[in-house]
Amino acid sequence: MCRTLAAFPTTCLERAKEFKTRLGIFLHKSELGSDTGSVGKFEWGSKHSKERNFSEDVLGWKESFDLLLSSKHGVAAFHAFLKTEFSEENLEFWLACEEYKKIHSATKLASQAHRIFEEFICSEAPKEVNIDHETRELTRTNLQAATATCFDVAQGKTRTLMEKDSYPRFLKSPAYRDLAAQTSATSASPSNCSPAEPLHT
Repeated sequence: MCRTLAAFPTTCLERAKEFKTRLGIFLHKSELGSDTGSVGKFEWGSKHSKERNFSEDVLGWKESFDLLLSSKHGVAAFHAFLKTEFSEENLEFWLACEEYKKIHSATKLASQAHRIFEEFICSEAPKEVNIDHETRELTRTNLQAATATCFDVAQGKTRTLMEKDSYPRFLKSPAYRDLAAQTSATSASPSNCSPAEPLHT
């Protein structure tokens, strides 16, 4: 990928180092038996991800985008990677929509819908996502009678963009490949052999 580190801005190198450091922290916490690592406001995920072995979790991220999004560590790692590409708003919008769907109060739905629209959808939004004009206007119309599905089209297009564009680059990133290799080596170490394999002295 990059042939000359000096050609990159210092901020980009720092962000890349931060991404790799965060992944290393996740691995370290796993080795200590901890599943309570802080992932900031992105600390969420399916209950199934908590039941998975950390090694299976990390290696599963390359199996499908769904597995990555269902892992709290996967979401945090992917977010850290997106920050190095200055495109974290796509994931943040997707996560905001997931949380939005959990709201049952009509009043809260309406207020939260407008907040999400102002933050991610409208032109010149502080975290404007990359969607077409038609989708933006459709979402604006949906706000007139906010429901749990009013962001579905925009969320779907943002998800597709991440899956086809950012996700493959995440899997090819040196930081993820190093972590996956280290995790595989840890899983294959003699200390992790199954009870059915006798230890000879």
